Amino acid sequence: MKISLIERKLSSGKISLLIEYYKGSEISPEGKRKHIRDRENLKLYLFSDPKNAIERKENKETRLLAKKILAIREAEYYQGKFDLKNTTKGKRRFLDFFKEKVEERYESPKNYGNWTAAFIHLERCVSTNTVFDDIDENFVNNVRKYFDKKAHTKSDLPLSLNSKYSYFNKFKAALRAAFDEGYLSINYATKVKSFEQAESQREYLTFQELQNLVNTKCKYEVLKRAFLFSCLSGLRWSDINAMTWSEVRDEDNTSRVNFRQKKTDGVEYLYISKQARQLLGNRLSSNDRVFVGLKYSAVYNNEIVRWCNRAGISKHITFHSARHTNAVLLLENGADIYTVSKRLGHREIRTTAIYAKIVDQKMKEASNLIPEFNVEF
Repeated sequence: MKISLIERKLSSGKISLLIEYYKGSEISPEGKRKHIRDRENLKLYLFSDPKNAIERKENKETRLLAKKILAIREAEYYQGKFDLKNTTKGKRRFLDFFKEKVEERYESPKNYGNWTAAFIHLERCVSTNTVFDDIDENFVNNVRKYFDKKAHTKSDLPLSLNSKYSYFNKFKAALRAAFDEGYLSINYATKVKSFEQAESQREYLTFQELQNLVNTKCKYEVLKRAFLFSCLSGLRWSDINAMTWSEVRDEDNTSRVNFRQKKTDGVEYLYISKQARQLLGNRLSSNDRVFVGLKYSAVYNNEIVRWCNRAGISKHITFHSARHTNAVLLLENGADIYTVSKRLGHREIRTTAIYAKIVDQKMKEASNLIPEFNVEF
């Protein structure tokens, strides 16, 4: 389709501005070529023979406005409003586009890891020569079948339900992005059903286990402070790692962190305890990172495991377990579920409700903690 700005002279002497959508031509049954055009009247008019500076200025402004509207219409075209794709974009390889989306998540380690894993699987089921012009519902359904029936882990085991859910959702997110950016004229992400998400086990530390960690040496002091701060604040790794002193506010004998969540992009205002503030250390320059030297690496991940082992904790604890620990400890100590949900930055209360189930189980266990005594009825 060709979109252009045209002029039409009116009987009044003025010139009307229109946008013409040229959609090609076709041959009629009589053998005559018929050009297919649609026109949009912008209801903007020019003086055909401007008589003075005012009319010339008005013509100039009117033409500028018409060109801006033309640019908007061209953008709408590339986004698929007319069910057509940009022919250049249609020739781009899908895997190249997906890899670009992977790299956009680089600063979010956990999300980046999931996108990378999804990309590795897509390389196994999608031809390197597949371009956006090749994508249709059949292609999308075949990718879903791969994740459901054929995809295996490094240990040659079928993917768990949650892995299917996560990886396929990354594929759908890429399809949505491709539609938004004009590579696809149809949002195929809406044409296929996602996998169900299984309820995952959320490993956490009890207060006593957390105390044991406090009393146990960690090889990397900055890692220990950051982990304990997450236990007290509930902040994610990505937000702690990126935190700068400009986000830490000490006001009226209280402290809070004002930040934008890396995962949800939502702005949060989180009050923290005095002990959590102490873990941050002495204030530096506004642009300095709070946890200098903290980094995402296998070395640090392995040290968390070794640190827990030295503390006598056999659970599989990761940095994200600190966030789970915060939620459970808050609920166990009387915080209501709505407050916990807001502090963790959850978009839906049902996400926080999983922690309430954990606390409920602890309540059941507590009912049998008191030893039985001898009594006759």
